[in-house]
Amino acid sequence: MAPRTPPPRAPVSGPTPNYWARRAGALVVVLVVAYAIVRAIGSIAGGDDEVATADPGNSTAVAESDGADTDSGTSLDERSDGEPIAAQTDLDCSDEANSALCDELGLDDGVTVEEAADLDGDGDGDVETSADDEDAPAGDEPTQTGPPTSANPAKVYIVGDSDAGTFGPYLETLLAGTLVTTTELNYKVSSGLARPDFFNWPLELEQKLPEVDPDIVVVTFGGNDSQGLSLPQDELEFVIGDPLDNEAEWTEEYQRRAGAVMDLLLEDDRHVIWVGIPNDDNPDVTAKLAIQDRAVKAAAAERPDVVFVDTWTRFSGRDGGWAEFVIDPRDNTGKDVRADDGFHLNQNGAEILAIDIAIEVQKELREMGAAL
Repeated sequence: MAPRTPPPRAPVSGPTPNYWARRAGALVVVLVVAYAIVRAIGSIAGGDDEVATADPGNSTAVAESDGADTDSGTSLDERSDGEPIAAQTDLDCSDEANSALCDELGLDDGVTVEEAADLDGDGDGDVETSADDEDAPAGDEPTQTGPPTSANPAKVYIVGDSDAGTFGPYLETLLAGTLVTTTELNYKVSSGLARPDFFNWPLELEQKLPEVDPDIVVVTFGGNDSQGLSLPQDELEFVIGDPLDNEAEWTEEYQRRAGAVMDLLLEDDRHVIWVGIPNDDNPDVTAKLAIQDRAVKAAAAERPDVVFVDTWTRFSGRDGGWAEFVIDPRDNTGKDVRADDGFHLNQNGAEILAIDIAIEVQKELREMGAAL
């Protein structure tokens, strides 16, 4: 018997099911590849969220974060806030509504302070001014005496842990608007006064102060200090344990350490502004931080020439507890000021704190004779 010939298929008027399956599969592959490319570009552009970086033009940043974890196993200086929140608020001193704040900051009517660098260090803040900068020094010149001017600027040295790296860039931007300062930023993530075995700040300052020769020092420590206290030696050995379990002994020693750094900074008639720490949304961590905050305030109280910026009170609610939202003085709007870790300040909070610090710096500049 002859083989049966299958009946001819009816012509197909559109794409076959296999055609659509192949198209769908190709689309999935394209989407996966595109997502991978975007993630790769973001990783390269964004960098490591744990490492804070400073403006490379006028700052020194030492960014290693190993070796100084708290007793809980995670340093408060290891930021977990993800992508930084970009600044949204410029400060326009030509706006009459900002005149009082601009006066406090020593900025004239022709100045507009634009957004600061992101917390990851990408992008710079900017200052637009109608003032004449031609009298500013062109390079390294002999140290001059007399009131700070554009030709004889005061040197402001900003030092500390990652908190200094957070508020520092916007503080530099604000101070640039005065036209009578130069700034240098030097910070190290996860450092402080508790663990000189990890990073020895007294030694760092002894070496750097003669080199930088600042007129004003803005300093902050604390995000990683509410732990046991060690000595400056190669092997970690706590000489005093957890502050909650050893409050009296811990307070005495930490107050001594803070006071010794204050005395070092005050030498040569320098002006010193010590920036405190905020509280935390974790009650247990806040209890430790409170002991440290009291110790530093006590050291500052013994030294009338030290200006203390009370960050704890600034970022607390009406009941004195932890606050997530704070009024921004640039537009009188309540804004989220905290990073996701519950301790650090996000971009909004860092800029608000920088404004508080800049006001104190302006007071010192006026005391030095600056016409602000």
